[in-house]
Amino acid sequence: MPPDYPSDAMIDDAIRSLLRAPPCGANALSLNEIEDRLTAGYAHALALDAERRRLERRLAETAANMGNRVSADADVADLGRRITVADGDLAELRGLLSSLRARADELRTRADAA
Repeated sequence: MPPDYPSDAMIDDAIRSLLRAPPCGANALSLNEIEDRLTAGYAHALALDAERRRLERRLAETAANMGNRVSADADVADLGRRITVADGDLAELRGLLSSLRARADELRTRADAA
């Protein structure tokens, strides 16, 4: 990912912060604030998924050419580790986004009832 792109931890922390905010009252977040974070979170999830697919392609290419390179074992191990990390990051982000989406749904329901 580009160096100026927010880190996984920054995105996750921002979503957790929104989830800790009270669901209603004076300090509650607006639906727009939640939807903005959902949009950014979904964009980040897409970027993580694209990175994971890129790593999988590199792993397949490296494995196909293992006989041609002495360092292929180390490359395969590194790519496998990076895919595992990407899988964990993506699963965590999707869980947080699901919780935030549920919060947005609650706000929409309250707004419709009012």
